[in-house]
Amino acid sequence: MEFLQIGAALVVGLLVGLAVGWFVQRQITRMRQDDAQKSADAILEQARREAENIRKEAELKVREELFKRREDMDKELESARKELREHERRVQRLEDSTEQKLDLIGKKEKTIESSQRKLNERTEETERRNLELAELESCQNEALQRISGMTQEQARQVLMERVENDLSQEIGERIQQHESRFQEVAEQKARDILATAIQRYAGSHTAETTTSTVDIPSDEMKGRIIGREGRNIRAFEKATGVDVIVDDTPGVVIVSGFDNVRREIARMALTKLITDGRIHPSRIEEVVALTQKEMDEHIKKTGKQAAQEAGVPGLHEKFIELLGRLRFRTSYSQNVLQHSIEVAHLTGMMAEELGLDGPLGRRCGLLHDIGKAADHEMEGGHPQIGADLAKRFRERPEVIHAIGGHHDDVRIDMIYTVLVATADAISAARPGARRETLEKYVRRLEELEALANGFPGVEQAFAIQAGREVRVIADAGRTSDKEAAKICRDIAKAIEEQLTYPGEIRVTVVRETRSVEFAR
Repeated sequence: MEFLQIGAALVVGLLVGLAVGWFVQRQITRMRQDDAQKSADAILEQARREAENIRKEAELKVREELFKRREDMDKELESARKELREHERRVQRLEDSTEQKLDLIGKKEKTIESSQRKLNERTEETERRNLELAELESCQNEALQRISGMTQEQARQVLMERVENDLSQEIGERIQQHESRFQEVAEQKARDILATAIQRYAGSHTAETTTSTVDIPSDEMKGRIIGREGRNIRAFEKATGVDVIVDDTPGVVIVSGFDNVRREIARMALTKLITDGRIHPSRIEEVVALTQKEMDEHIKKTGKQAAQEAGVPGLHEKFIELLGRLRFRTSYSQNVLQHSIEVAHLTGMMAEELGLDGPLGRRCGLLHDIGKAADHEMEGGHPQIGADLAKRFRERPEVIHAIGGHHDDVRIDMIYTVLVATADAISAARPGARRETLEKYVRRLEELEALANGFPGVEQAFAIQAGREVRVIADAGRTSDKEAAKICRDIAKAIEEQLTYPGEIRVTVVRETRSVEFAR
């Protein structure tokens, strides 16, 4: 029984606890709902206030933007009005100026008309007086002729002879004075022209003929070429005798020197060192010595090939070496060795045509510029140096004379010297040999002929001797001897002013009269 009472009490207590718990839970839920409702109401209120603020700010910005645009439009409108008023003022001033100019033109027209009338009256008066003077002069001449017993032409001739006799001494002195003054001025102008030409051309020519470039894989190689504290570059310059320029130019090192052979040795040695990668003083000396040996062999091989190509056997070993060195010399951009081979062939052919010794002619032609290979080692011009070398190595007198006299440095008394000088001029004047392509050469000849043909009285014009002479045929029926001389001078002056050419151009005007009859 007690057990049932305890169980009932437990059930009742449980129910009471459940009821109390449900009530408490409900109260808590109600309180949470109230708090959530309050929070929601507060959030909504804050959102409404923020939306209102945003709306007000947007309205304010729109108003400011409208106000600003209105101000800009007012400014643009005011500027347009000012420009319009300025334009109206300019138009007004232009109209006023036009009216003034029209009035001035009208006044000038009236003045011109008045001046024209006066001029016509004076012209008529002058003509009338000229007629009177002519009549008086005629009467005076007739009276003078009656008094002197000579005609007008005879009197003029006597007067001219007397004046010429009186003034011949003075004219000669004046001519000498003018010639002396002209010569001084010409010499001074020639010096100025040469100095200007040298100054303008020396830079590009020196850079072209005294420098070589060596490509490097990267700019890091420049530091290796210079070496620590510059020891590598100093060792290289000492071994080769050239200057090495390492600047900011990317991928390139410049080798500079006046001796073409040394410069080529330096270029080849530096290329080998860059390819090998081992760059230090002992390696530099080793590579330069090896390259020097290779260059000596290459020079001898080149000299032998040139002698074989020209058909000149039995040359001294020194001449073989000097011929190989000519491979690295240029004259007016023309390779001297190739030029010597051309001269050898031309001289040999001309000698054979004249019934002379062809091999001797080729020998003279091949060796005529041999002094250019040693002119940096000996004093004097290359003809004299070459002649001295030929004497030292016991060449024939014809060869020695041709070498020393092909530039008229000595009196020419051997036929082979004349042939060498002729072949030398032909090779140098060959189109394209010296800084001229064939197209440029042909264009220069066409310009010469066209310029000469443009003068009145010229029938035909021919550019000959590789453009060094212009032969002009003048119309004998339209020109006299004096006019032909003037045409010649005018053509030469026009060539100087309008064309660019090397050396000088000789202008020759030919005028002749031909009479043809047939005997039947």
